[in-house]
Amino acid sequence: MHEPRRDAQPESDLELLDSAQRILIIEDDETLAEPLAYRLRNQGFEVSVAGTGQDGWQLAMSERPDLILLDIRLPDVDGFTLCGRFADNADTCHIPVIVLSGMERPDIIRRCRAAGSQYFVRKPYDPNALLVLIRHTLDEAQRWQPA
Repeated sequence: MHEPRRDAQPESDLELLDSAQRILIIEDDETLAEPLAYRLRNQGFEVSVAGTGQDGWQLAMSERPDLILLDIRLPDVDGFTLCGRFADNADTCHIPVIVLSGMERPDIIRRCRAAGSQYFVRKPYDPNALLVLIRHTLDEAQRWQPA
């Protein structure tokens, strides 16, 4: 069983912790999740990783991330269902979701949008392009926050 994990920031980055934007990665494949988490931490983000949908839900409810990166194929729930739960919940509906998936279906993008995700990125993805999209999505979400 995967346990939800929130890795602490290195001591040298403690000053960034208050202002660092929080990203939750919900991905069951550690060979994809860990390098992505490492890269995002190096960019100054605070990152949590969950390997199941249930762990991801719990982390989203307790940590209130600024953005969620969500895989569709999870061991306990499909990402469409989880994305819909985030969209339908008053505590999480404002959190942008970017779906990362290698799923090959003609209607995948429509289904992701219908479930409440802002963007769909097909695996394998260019990590630099994903970083640009993450920053754009966070900037866009901040514009909608009350002053």
